[in-house]
Amino acid sequence: MLRQFARSSPIAPRFARTYIAGQFTGKKNANGTYTVTLIEGDGIGVEISQAVKEIYAAANVPIEWEPVDVTPLLIDGKTTLPQAAVDSVNKNLVALKGPLATPVGKGHTSMNLTLRRTFNLFANVRPCKSIVGYDTPYKNVDTVLIRENTEGEYSGIEHTIVPGVVQSIKLITKPASEKVIRYGFEYAKSINKPHILVVHKASIMKLSDGLFVSTAKEIAKEYPDVKLDFELLDNTSLKLTADPNEYKDVVMVMPNLYGDIMSDLSSGLIGGLGLTPSGNMGNMVSIFEAVHGSAPDIAGKNLANPTALLLSSCMMLRHMSLNADADKIENAVLKTIASGPENRTGDLKGTASTQHFTKQVIANL
Repeated sequence: MLRQFARSSPIAPRFARTYIAGQFTGKKNANGTYTVTLIEGDGIGVEISQAVKEIYAAANVPIEWEPVDVTPLLIDGKTTLPQAAVDSVNKNLVALKGPLATPVGKGHTSMNLTLRRTFNLFANVRPCKSIVGYDTPYKNVDTVLIRENTEGEYSGIEHTIVPGVVQSIKLITKPASEKVIRYGFEYAKSINKPHILVVHKASIMKLSDGLFVSTAKEIAKEYPDVKLDFELLDNTSLKLTADPNEYKDVVMVMPNLYGDIMSDLSSGLIGGLGLTPSGNMGNMVSIFEAVHGSAPDIAGKNLANPTALLLSSCMMLRHMSLNADADKIENAVLKTIASGPENRTGDLKGTASTQHFTKQVIANL
């Protein structure tokens, strides 16, 4: 699913000259390994994280895991991460995260939103690529979507004007727009897809989405070798489901809410969130994650599918310029899925357990 990364140069030329937010700047340990913070997550998170650890050990990937507990705290009414977890991520600059469940009825805000705000994770990168051997109604899907991750309708600015009338404010700022759009241009160059498609609804939201569009036009002047186009959100929704191949050569960039919806739509084209990797980029810190839920109904039953977390970890390795290790693991995962239903988990119409899938991936390394 992520083979396009393997074909690209690991770092776009601009990265060599000047720092762009989202670039990995971590250093090797004295023994030649990198330390990565591991947030195992809730529900099935423990099982799929264990699968990743076993596969990495078998593949001799130069990664040392530093597990942390992110059970949230309420401090002055705000959901807060434990300081030890925050310190670990800031020290290592990269983390791998399983699914997290937000505590219900205790006043906590979304755990994923808390992570984005804590580490200023301004861009969410979601590649979706068809997997050979697992058939869906759509063939040869190969899309990349970058979502602004910090503002828009998810800024959390809501209030009641009078009983029965609620106002929710959509916040779009030029600095946040510049950051995610510039990252989009750099990313498009690095994966050899030098074509940005800004998805918007400026026909209706002339000021907010209009600012996002005008900012993209300004940034594009810095990248004469990258094509820039625009498309209305409703048109993209229609065309992406009619023929995803129209989007195989572009990198879509869009505001927060649109990206949240369209990234899941893209995942549906290839078989669901269980096959979809995801990376969140911050100024210095990056967190890669499985975006599916914690599935408490199957937790501890040896039924969970580790694919999304494994492919997200491959994104992480390429972000760290460990491309050969990423290729080795990704190829083994894809080969296992393609080998037949006896080696796929139940969500992929198979019969394999988590442990059986893990052993098959190791055998295919």
